[in-house]
Amino acid sequence: MSDTTDHPVPVPVLDLEAWTCPAPVRDRPRVVMGHGGGGVLSAELVRQIFAPAFGGEVLAQMGDAAVLSLGGARLAFSTDSYVVRPLFFPGGSIGDLAVNGTVNDLAMSGARAAYLSCGFILEEGVELDVVRRVSEALGAAARTAGVEVATGDTKVVETGHGDGIYINTAGIGLVPAGVDLRPQRVVPGDVVIVSGAVGAHGVAVMSVREGLEFGVEVQSDCAALGGLVEAMLGVTRDLHVLRDPTRGGLAAALNEIAEASGAGVVVRERDVPVPPAVANACAILGLDPMYIANEGKLVAFVPREHADAVLEAMRAHPLGAESAIIGEAVEAHPGMVVAATGLGGTRVVDLPIGEQLPRIC
Repeated sequence: MSDTTDHPVPVPVLDLEAWTCPAPVRDRPRVVMGHGGGGVLSAELVRQIFAPAFGGEVLAQMGDAAVLSLGGARLAFSTDSYVVRPLFFPGGSIGDLAVNGTVNDLAMSGARAAYLSCGFILEEGVELDVVRRVSEALGAAARTAGVEVATGDTKVVETGHGDGIYINTAGIGLVPAGVDLRPQRVVPGDVVIVSGAVGAHGVAVMSVREGLEFGVEVQSDCAALGGLVEAMLGVTRDLHVLRDPTRGGLAAALNEIAEASGAGVVVRERDVPVPPAVANACAILGLDPMYIANEGKLVAFVPREHADAVLEAMRAHPLGAESAIIGEAVEAHPGMVVAATGLGGTRVVDLPIGEQLPRIC
């Protein structure tokens, strides 16, 4: 039987008239850590301060990367900054993140990254051997991703003001003809696919930072997803939207897509793959794996008629071997994400206010 029909998704009936909004969080005179967490506070910062100040139709896309027309070509352009602490963690480093994060933002528009810029902000007193190790990791990640670091910049700040090393990368890539990936294309009936188990990156960083042990070392999933996306587009270019669930995790990515598309989303909680070590860590700490950051996973909304073939192609790729169908877009509860629980109930999956684990990318 087809994967898309094995487990029909129950569509919950919600009493929206009884729905109440949480207390307002806008009235803050100063920046707080939650403003960088990819949740409600981040969205408010962008919408209330940055977007009105900058303006422009391209910025209004609000995707992982902007898609531009330049000289007859369609380019994807993205930038990101990395402030992870610690600089090295199981499965990667700030150097790996600086490449893979930007490459993946470009891949979510269907583009294969071509060139990166790289800006280093160094704290006075950081050991040059640490700078060398980070740089070597960054260069190796770029070669693995098939992207060239074409330009860069270096700044140094006083001791106590830089936490060792911060990195900014920007990237450009070409968007293939016929590819149009954006949340506005999502329609009820689209199948939701995640490319593997969620939550490993956030738990890996936290375990080192806080000195926690969970019986087994949790490795970050940090990886460049350009090849996986190419495999998916090789099946059909009629994918509707891709998103990499970094800050705010799978829950934030699904909420952003639901809000932008106007469709409701139902996910089957038991079908969301979570590594046992991550599940155990979350159970101990009272965290929800769906809200924990990933750095080597994507979530896709795919037309139902293509879902089985796309899933097969994803599972044939090393970075998509654990891909799973976890739900679908629905007409009910527009703009809202709901999880169908293993006990037969439902729960609303909200956009997080801030971030469960700060400084993870």
